[in-house]
Amino acid sequence: MLSLPTRAGDRPRTGPSVPHVQLSQNSPDEIRGQLTQWMSTELPATEIRASEISEPGSVAFFLGNDVTPPQGAVLLPPRLVAEFAHVHIDGSLHLALSLEDQRELIDKGWGERHPLYSPTINVVMLYGPRDAQELEVARSVVTASYRYATGRAL
Repeated sequence: MLSLPTRAGDRPRTGPSVPHVQLSQNSPDEIRGQLTQWMSTELPATEIRASEISEPGSVAFFLGNDVTPPQGAVLLPPRLVAEFAHVHIDGSLHLALSLEDQRELIDKGWGERHPLYSPTINVVMLYGPRDAQELEVARSVVTASYRYATGRAL
């Protein structure tokens, strides 16, 4: 289970509908690049390709062909068993998390539910990290999403 510090400052502005994007406090290109690079090298048994649901330019992470999510895990639409996270060009992420981790993310100010969120649309937004300290928090949230999607620890 996640154990996050409280995020400093106000929540960023986000779009109220689809596409659900972050409109303020965006990640610097360097920080976004560091997060994407870390995800590309540190998430075993995953594949990187275009998202099945996100805006063009997003980098999406899917379970490898030999990996299935644990029973009860609901990943991102449309298939609900393959894509578990994607990074938007603004630096924010959409990802699947357990209910407990979702509560921690939202309560501590690090993210929000997608406008279409439901029991079958398990998508939350992690606000884009603004600095190196927030990048470490983002890595811990991505690690929790990976664990939820695969049943495996990093």
